[in-house]
Amino acid sequence: MGPLRKTHWTKDLTPELDGKEVILTGWVWDIRDLGNIKFILIRDREGFIQLTIKRGVAPDSVWSMIPSLNREDAIAVKGVVRASKIVKAGIEVFPSEIQVIAKSKALPIDIWGSVETDLDTRLKFRSIDLKRPFNLLIFRVESETVRAIRETLYGRDFIEVFTPKIIVTSTEGGAELFTVQYFERIAYLAQSPQLYKEELTASLERIFEIAPAYRAEKHNTNYHLNEFISVDIEEAFADYMDVMEILEDVIVNVYDRVSRLYGNELAKYGIEVKVPKRPFRKITYDEALDILSKRGLRINWGEDVPKNGMEILSEEIVEPFFIIHFPTDLRAFYTKPLDSDPKISESFDLVIDGLEIASGSSRIHIKEQLMDALKKKGLNPESFENHLMIYDYGMPPHAGWGMGLYRLLMVLLKRSNIREVVLYPRDRYRLEP
Repeated sequence: MGPLRKTHWTKDLTPELDGKEVILTGWVWDIRDLGNIKFILIRDREGFIQLTIKRGVAPDSVWSMIPSLNREDAIAVKGVVRASKIVKAGIEVFPSEIQVIAKSKALPIDIWGSVETDLDTRLKFRSIDLKRPFNLLIFRVESETVRAIRETLYGRDFIEVFTPKIIVTSTEGGAELFTVQYFERIAYLAQSPQLYKEELTASLERIFEIAPAYRAEKHNTNYHLNEFISVDIEEAFADYMDVMEILEDVIVNVYDRVSRLYGNELAKYGIEVKVPKRPFRKITYDEALDILSKRGLRINWGEDVPKNGMEILSEEIVEPFFIIHFPTDLRAFYTKPLDSDPKISESFDLVIDGLEIASGSSRIHIKEQLMDALKKKGLNPESFENHLMIYDYGMPPHAGWGMGLYRLLMVLLKRSNIREVVLYPRDRYRLEP
């Protein structure tokens, strides 16, 4: 008897397959013994299906092995699909053969929902915790989110690139860097593909990257990580208004795709995916400060909007919105100031449900202005010699943004802690598993 090979996922089984023989693979989720009839609920990545085993109908080999099965045993099942008006799913499978692929010991944490387990313990046993049905849903949603992002950008004539993650100097001049012993010299893990993606607009024009980024900042919040997935775009012959429109496209398409594919499943967990309406509202930094002042939160001009300020603004505006025209001194050196008022920049943040999801701007594309901006930030232009070189050879006006994938998932799935939407999170205190 050879190993059984999967022919169908649980999601593929419908009443229209009544009478068809299928092979399923998955894990034993639950077993119910009613004497002359036994039920096994098996789980695969896509969902659940009930196996029905009746004494005298099922082969003796199948009937006799049921008592030896444990929850989370990995099994393969050959059986016939039967439509049913009794079973909630509308179908059940009557097995003719069950193969035990791997036995399971008692799990160290509860994945069935009978016992509440704190997040730190769940993350300690993360590979087991990922067996939870809701976690399976989270990461199926994540996969479709990335697909929607890619399809949106490919549809806008962007091409995907991959830039180095081991670099020789800071890309943004602010955030702390993780050091790497790179043979005989010290290098750093990239905190952003910023400089590379700007340089690439001089050749490839419209580019995007979805890749890890690293920030050695000593945060310990529910919405910061030290390793995260950054979604970055950069477009030549464009400004901040152009790339804000693209960001709107990305967000709307993500919400629409997730709503269509997983809206019903998410609703079972009390999560409503409401597709945002376009265009998103835009408020200036000055308008944001005015709204916050009226709500009792005073912020001095030139200070960044804090997290509680973002939450208040979201209470006022409700839908996703942009804050535009931040003070130039608040933004990175490459951010282009407004021609009409250099104290203000052509910049923006996207805020959803009180959380900054993305940040972007028009970029300075004139070398002399960029060198002056570096000096104003206390940075040495000589340290950026390789980057500045391309500005002598037809550097186009350009703009772009960076978006935190996990933050987007956090608000999309209404999670209170970003670690819930990361397979194996890396924060200040967590380096394993």
